Amino acid sequence: MKQGEHSLLVASVEQADGVNFSVYAPQAQGIELCLFSQENQETRLAMLPSAMGVWHLFVKGVSAGQCYGYRADGQWHPDLSPRFNNRKLLLDPYSREVRGEVSWHPALFDYSISKSTGAWKISEIDSAGVMPRSVVREREFDWQQVGKPGTSRTDSIIYELHVKGFSIQNKAIPEHLRGTYLGLSHPASVAYLKQLGVTAVELLPVTSRVSEERLDTMGLSNYWGYNPLCLMAPEPSLAVDDPVTEMKTMVRELHRAGIEVILDVVFNHTCESGHGGPSLSLRGLSERDYYLVDETIDVRGHKQIDSVNYTGCGNTMNFDCPQTLKLTMDALRCWVEEYQIDGFRFDLAPTMARQGRVFRQDSAFFQAIYQDPVLSQCKMIAEPWDIGPEGYRLAGFPREWQEWNDRYRDGIRSFWRGDSQRVADIGWRMVGSVDVFGNHRPIGSINYICSHDGFTLNDLVSYEHRHNLANGEQNRDGDAHNYSCNYGVEGHTTHSPILARRQRAKRNMLATLMLSRGTPMLMAGDEFGNTQDGNNNAYCQDSELSWLDWSWQDDESAWLEKDLQAFTASLIALRKTHPLLQGDGGRKNVCWMDRHGAQLNEHQLGQVKGGCLGLKVMASESGPETDSGTEEPHTLYILMNNEKVNRRFTFADRHNQSFWFTLLDTSRPDLVNREVLLTRGWHLVAEHSLVIVEERG
Repeated sequence: MKQGEHSLLVASVEQADGVNFSVYAPQAQGIELCLFSQENQETRLAMLPSAMGVWHLFVKGVSAGQCYGYRADGQWHPDLSPRFNNRKLLLDPYSREVRGEVSWHPALFDYSISKSTGAWKISEIDSAGVMPRSVVREREFDWQQVGKPGTSRTDSIIYELHVKGFSIQNKAIPEHLRGTYLGLSHPASVAYLKQLGVTAVELLPVTSRVSEERLDTMGLSNYWGYNPLCLMAPEPSLAVDDPVTEMKTMVRELHRAGIEVILDVVFNHTCESGHGGPSLSLRGLSERDYYLVDETIDVRGHKQIDSVNYTGCGNTMNFDCPQTLKLTMDALRCWVEEYQIDGFRFDLAPTMARQGRVFRQDSAFFQAIYQDPVLSQCKMIAEPWDIGPEGYRLAGFPREWQEWNDRYRDGIRSFWRGDSQRVADIGWRMVGSVDVFGNHRPIGSINYICSHDGFTLNDLVSYEHRHNLANGEQNRDGDAHNYSCNYGVEGHTTHSPILARRQRAKRNMLATLMLSRGTPMLMAGDEFGNTQDGNNNAYCQDSELSWLDWSWQDDESAWLEKDLQAFTASLIALRKTHPLLQGDGGRKNVCWMDRHGAQLNEHQLGQVKGGCLGLKVMASESGPETDSGTEEPHTLYILMNNEKVNRRFTFADRHNQSFWFTLLDTSRPDLVNREVLLTRGWHLVAEHSLVIVEERG
């Protein structure tokens, strides 16, 4: 290993005779490497500086499993940034494993507050006793020649889940594996995912994290994980014993089953909060390089320093600094090269593309990914908003990216709730939102009805108000505008007519999701009606409230859950096998129709009154053949009625020699199944329902 090589924190078991430690801290006056024995005895070694601001030291005899950290020395003053305090043990930003947990204590902060004046003074308390350790890791892992599935974006069906919440209550999995990486890759989990038919799992953050002090005090935790500590280390609480090996095992076994793994990653902020937050890693090494910092003068002429907060989490990563961009790119390559990850969903993605604090489509971040021979081959998905200036950037990302489409979410919810004047919206959403993304991005939209952030599908049709008191914020947190409907009773009910209406509403939205162009994303549990009791912001609820409830599988009375799950699986199978239901193409071979059978152009679509719309999906003109040698279906009609009365839809240009079939009618709980339809040129669509009619020549 070359001395001075930046952040080489892995060692080959066969070749290494030591480890080269290196860390970026250009303004520090000294850096000490702290090595910890198995008895937790600390040995400090002075590191060597370099012209590039990277401190380094090769230590012979050190091997994989060594626990370590850093201490930074230099100037300290309340008005300085960065400040250095060598009494604080700091984690390596390039840690491949973190052992232990952060224990909230005044020692974590590099300052203390004077009781008499309120002024900051340097903290004299050593933090090593309340800090986790970085761990040297080897790269070796037996992938058993299992490769990546390589599913195209057109064919992808994403399933968003939380690693712990997915399996923690599944009795088909051995108890000691539930809620872990190995629980997700257990044969029972894999078999369920295969039966459902999804092609990829999108995992809520699995990088090491810290729960906010406020939540810790209340006995809660940051369950979702959007509060990262070290960006290349898997979260240890999701492992039985070894998070690195177990997470790689999870990826390998999912890949073996043909299921891709997409990571939800957080590079917009860290767990160190605002300028007055704890010194755990980046802040204690180079705060101004890693974070956006404002410097102002108060009315008394005193300098004030504060963190820019475009994320709502206290700090914002500084992508004007090359080191922050380098750390991010190195982390992404780590997950792809060492863990074989297939793609990423970027939380608050505009933050990474801000240069001079302004979002730029040609930012260094986008260019770095585009030119990277490894990362450019991965699926890149943006959450296209943050809370900074002009932070809503839907359709503002590069062509090769996909984006979470909240206009799809809100439009589909609103239409099927029965709102008027939403016909044009659902028409555009179902053809890939080309009115938003343009014809040059036929697969740009990630379509979803529900995600981790908001109501579950069951709660969307059961609650009209959020019920978040358990979060400790007087029900002020979470979105107050959900386009939801309770159909007569707020929350749980045993009233059969209400349950039937709710079930139909779920079927309508699930069917729309799987029939729309774009890439569909299903929230785990929505396929069988999982509930969070109306909590639409369960980020801090590591409990049965947010865990998936699998009891329906063994409950003979749980026919609603079983019917909905079977219905969803049949929808997914239809999307994957029907030649006219592809993810890309936008408006190609699709036309809108009113219920009288008249075709609609863009202007006419916007003038449709009422709540009925038809989509006519046609085979390509070349008339390709299926594997069986028969011609493709001539036409597929998707007929939607969100009104309170039954409506007749006319097939104005039907062919007399055609054969007609119904594939689906959401007014009934039936699975997708081809049934002969004796049509006289029209079809009656029941109130609040969707029908698929197939015409074959």
